[in-house]
Amino acid sequence: MGAGRSQSDPTRADMALMQRVATNEEAAIAELYDRFGSLVYRMAVQALPSKTEAEDAVQEVFIRLWRTAGRYDQEKAALVTWVMLISRRHLVDKLRRNRARLKATSLDHPLSTAAPEASQSASRLDQDDRMIGLMKRIDALPELQKTVVKRAYLGGQTLRQIGEELNTPLGTIKSALSRALVRLRERTGEEITV
Repeated sequence: MGAGRSQSDPTRADMALMQRVATNEEAAIAELYDRFGSLVYRMAVQALPSKTEAEDAVQEVFIRLWRTAGRYDQEKAALVTWVMLISRRHLVDKLRRNRARLKATSLDHPLSTAAPEASQSASRLDQDDRMIGLMKRIDALPELQKTVVKRAYLGGQTLRQIGEELNTPLGTIKSALSRALVRLRERTGEEITV
């Protein structure tokens, strides 16, 4: 019974966090950044041509998250999925603006080297699309499997830590992870590498 209560606690905690962010609570905004800053940064570095642009994008994404925090709905998506969707939208918008600038520049300089960067960015966005699809499939898993996958792969926790926090035997945690990975492989037809 303790495990069932623990599994819904993260969802309630995520909703409470976003409500606090919506009220401009500095500690909540810092907590949101601590939890998802590195994930958003990785997405930005993969999508954008320079580290400086990626750092700027992270700040812009968190401003967007703060401004839209009141619209977060835990019934529609897990918080990590919501953060990734907003990040992806922002990065796509930024790439479109960059591409528009590149087209204008390439009219002046036909031998511009911007085209390879644009195709690399498109490839990175394809990877982001696959990651978002994977997150949706993870969200569709049974509760324990979903919790174990997210904590192990996104939270960086060991299976032992997860078992202790959920008050669940290590063997149960291991088999939940194994079943989850099998289900995810069946749905995607490819090896899972998160």
